[in-house]
Amino acid sequence: MPLRIDVPEKFLNLFHKIFENEPIENGNKLNLFSLKISNNAFSYATLVEELGDILTAYALSRSAYDELCSQKKYTTLVSKAKERLRKAESNDGELGEILLYTMLEAHLKAPKLLTKLELKTDPNHYVNGADGVHLLKIDDNTFQFIFGESKLYSDLKKGVKKAFESLKNLLKEDLNKLRYEIQLVNSNFLKEAHDEHSVDLLKKLLIPRENDEDLNIDHSFGIFLGFDVEITDDERKLNNADFRETIYEKVENAVRAILPTINDQIKQKDFSGYNFYIYIVPFSELKKQRKKMIAELKK
Repeated sequence: MPLRIDVPEKFLNLFHKIFENEPIENGNKLNLFSLKISNNAFSYATLVEELGDILTAYALSRSAYDELCSQKKYTTLVSKAKERLRKAESNDGELGEILLYTMLEAHLKAPKLLTKLELKTDPNHYVNGADGVHLLKIDDNTFQFIFGESKLYSDLKKGVKKAFESLKNLLKEDLNKLRYEIQLVNSNFLKEAHDEHSVDLLKKLLIPRENDEDLNIDHSFGIFLGFDVEITDDERKLNNADFRETIYEKVENAVRAILPTINDQIKQKDFSGYNFYIYIVPFSELKKQRKKMIAELKK
């Protein structure tokens, strides 16, 4: 792999895999992971702790990260990462963006080429376009640029439709947005390449005149969806084992109910020839929890 992966596979130990790589329309893959449950509640505190360790690699380019580490400026490293996050009160999307990054690296083994948090000069500034760009190696001669989109909506069906709507917007030829994303990666790839081999490969992938005739490059999409699962008072009174079984089953039923919506979106002619890697994670009290988690990360 040309770029190192900064999110270890063991990050996934925070989650119970309700189903993994479930086949959906056109040979695509759907993953439904739930945070593990402890004492009849999702383990948010453990997730925040792990994301705190991951945030520096997500928010900063590899070159900036490595430079600060080499100088042992660990406090600066953490503060620079945290200051890029928007304030929790107005922060509706960045938790999803970070979780998308973790899934694409830890589960799909697709290292980041760019995250929009890296490009921010003002923490309250929104950077339009894909939430991030990753690189997936299919074989020695075939690679995919994965353009990320994350949506956190209480209503999962709404989140699905909004995510595909955003991706469709990226593909509009008259707007040239996908080409712009590639140009962004092109202008920043030296900040992410960490050795001579990765520099050479990224040049071949990003600069047409450098491209080998036997090198194949495709575009694909990574989607992260967070949604709200309602937990009743009666469910909270269940013993721990029954609570876990009940909530995991409720979550699976909710996702299976919207599979036709996901498949209908993928079948749209705009997406012919594109691969999708989809990750879904349930939350309880999503609106409250995402702000609380960002506030904890910014501390």
